[in-house]
Amino acid sequence: MTPKLYIVPTPIGNLEDMTFRAITVLNSVDLILAEDTRNSIHLLRHFKIGKPLRSYHAHNEHETVKQIVDMISSNQSIALISDAGTPAISDPGFLLVRECIKNGIQVETLPGATAFVPALVNSGLPCDSFVFYGFLPQKKGRHTKLLSLKEETRTMIFYESPFRLVKLLEEFKEYLSPTRQVSVSRELSKLYEENARGTVEELIAHFTAKTVKGEIVVVLAGKDDE
Repeated sequence: MTPKLYIVPTPIGNLEDMTFRAITVLNSVDLILAEDTRNSIHLLRHFKIGKPLRSYHAHNEHETVKQIVDMISSNQSIALISDAGTPAISDPGFLLVRECIKNGIQVETLPGATAFVPALVNSGLPCDSFVFYGFLPQKKGRHTKLLSLKEETRTMIFYESPFRLVKLLEEFKEYLSPTRQVSVSRELSKLYEENARGTVEELIAHFTAKTVKGEIVVVLAGKDDE
């Protein structure tokens, strides 16, 4: 393999979403960086990938970026994967990509699974212009960010914990409107996938009445589509 950094998406749930190219790259590189090696080892074993695995996550990326860049500069090929989906999308990866580019190292990003794309298309809300917010700040800056959403005309996409989903919907009701259209997707590509659509108020009632589990993507209509 050419010494470079490979960004390799992994399935967000269904292992059949792993691409042939991703398997080929992971079988060919010198080292695989994983967000959580305990999770990734199961994926690699499933596809019979026996390459060395090393931890690379939010708590150590600042300390290890330079070392990884030096390894690639010394003619090693390295792949970065996350627990699910495409690295650097609400997951570690941005710092490493930026540092590789600064140092003239090639970065090759493979296309593949990303949770917000199927959630957006499935929502029935406009897909021609949208903004991805990921996880909203939990404390500092949250109030300001929520206020700024009121005038946003594009479709908005958020990631959220199942434990905070109802709270987020209640904030949309308070800061925006109880009649704003919203879609909530959870467990995408998995056996119990759910896509719930309706007004903010309707989805508050829907998710308050049940135990919410799994990874959550919330797609919210812009101001003009309320």
